[in-house]
Amino acid sequence: MKSTTKKLVSCALCIAIGVLLPMAFHVIPNGGSIFLPMHIPVLICGLFCGAPYGLACGIFTPFLSSMITGMPPAMILPQMMIELAVYGLVTGLCEKHIILKSEISKLYMSLIIAMLAGRIMNGLINTFVLSTQGYTLSIFMTASFVTCLPGIIIQLIVIPILVRILNKTVA
Repeated sequence: MKSTTKKLVSCALCIAIGVLLPMAFHVIPNGGSIFLPMHIPVLICGLFCGAPYGLACGIFTPFLSSMITGMPPAMILPQMMIELAVYGLVTGLCEKHIILKSEISKLYMSLIIAMLAGRIMNGLINTFVLSTQGYTLSIFMTASFVTCLPGIIIQLIVIPILVRILNKTVA
């Protein structure tokens, strides 16, 4: 199978997982905002398939999930699409352009940079585009780093392991 076909199939699989995985977490009150299940396949797609595929996965995953399952709700769909698009794009760009000898160091560096970039973009959108008032630094920090700390920890543990496995088995 050609590399482009593998990437397209992998991206489509990540989108499908991104639609299905949150369903398991939404049985827990606030499970989506605590565990961030939709972020995982988007970040994996960017790291494994590259920036264009990660960007597409970040845009289409929340859109399709919202259309099929109603999650995320239409009110927060635009900001999630942008945030996840940034995750997918930045992980792919970092994976391509960061030069480190250690694969695991490169994965962590790419992952952390993308996670910060996506959260900052979300904060900027909330501050300057969607919110008319009341969106403070405290609200941003709580939503972006405190409430979702379990999800961040899961991402930092699971994603590098899965991407290393994918790189060894699918490549």
